[in-house]
Amino acid sequence: MKKIEEYVRAIPDFPEPGIIFRDVTSVLQDPDGLKLAVDSMMGLLDGVDFDVVAGTESRGFMFGVPIAYQAGKSFVPVRKKGKLPCETISAKYDLEYGSAEIEMHKDAITPGQKVVLVDDLIATGGTLAASIKLIEQLGGEVVKVVLLMELAGLRGRDKLAGYDVASVITYEGN
Repeated sequence: MKKIEEYVRAIPDFPEPGIIFRDVTSVLQDPDGLKLAVDSMMGLLDGVDFDVVAGTESRGFMFGVPIAYQAGKSFVPVRKKGKLPCETISAKYDLEYGSAEIEMHKDAITPGQKVVLVDDLIATGGTLAASIKLIEQLGGEVVKVVLLMELAGLRGRDKLAGYDVASVITYEGN
C-alpha cells in the first residue's frame, strides 16, 4: 500500500509563483487514499475521550464526517458567514490578504462537551483558532485538533498554543 504522502498532489506555483499547493482532491478521488487518510486521522484519536466532532468548511467536512461516523459521534459544521439557517455565533479572523468570518449554530455545542476539531490542513492557523473560539464560547472544550496536513513553515501551531494538535503529514516549508 502507498503512503498517504504519495496520494497528495503537489502543484508548483499555485496560487502564486513560489508556492507549492498541497492538493487534497487527489487523496479524496482515490478510494485507497481516502480510506488511508481517514484511518490515519482516526489513529490520531486513539485514547482521546470526546463527545462531538467539529469540522471547518469545506474540507474539514470531508474528513470530519467519516471520523464522526466511525467514532459513533455527532458532527458540527463550522461554516462561512451566511450559510447556516438558524441562530448563529460568529468569529472574524485575518487572512494573508484581508479577513474572513465563520459561524456555528448557537445550539451546536452544549456546555461541557468535549470536541475534536478536524480540518484537512493547517497553514497560518487563523481558521482553526477562530473555530476554537466559537466552540469555547458555546462552553465546549477542544480536546484535540486533527489535521491531514500541516505546513510547518507557516507556524499555524503558534496560534493554537495550549491545544493538542496532531497532523498525519507535516511539510516543513510553506
